[in-house]
Amino acid sequence: MAKITTKTAYDATMERIEELLPLVNDNTPASDKNAIELDLLTAMVEEYEEEHFPIAQPSLVDVMKLRMHEMGLNQAKLAELLGVSSSRISDIFNGRCEPTLQLAREICRKMNVDANIVLGV
Repeated sequence: MAKITTKTAYDATMERIEELLPLVNDNTPASDKNAIELDLLTAMVEEYEEEHFPIAQPSLVDVMKLRMHEMGLNQAKLAELLGVSSSRISDIFNGRCEPTLQLAREICRKMNVDANIVLGV
């Protein structure tokens, strides 16, 4: 299969995908030429984007701040939830220390954060 190697080719492929989208829907047969072309082009774009625009795994601090927002917590309430001092949370957020194994477990359990993110895997 061909590969997108330049930004110009990427832009042209994206334009063609935009043209094909109105022509294909969930009821379009897989054998339809527009559906086939759309599948091929999207696979090429996906490969190009993975190489040129990779999405990094979020940091633990970013995930914790997002979960705090979702849970309606401030830093003091988070410290209370996790059973640590506010200064400990501040140290973690500012990169001065890492969570202990016990705190990492609490973050996973009480904030519903994936262990791979907590462990930096």
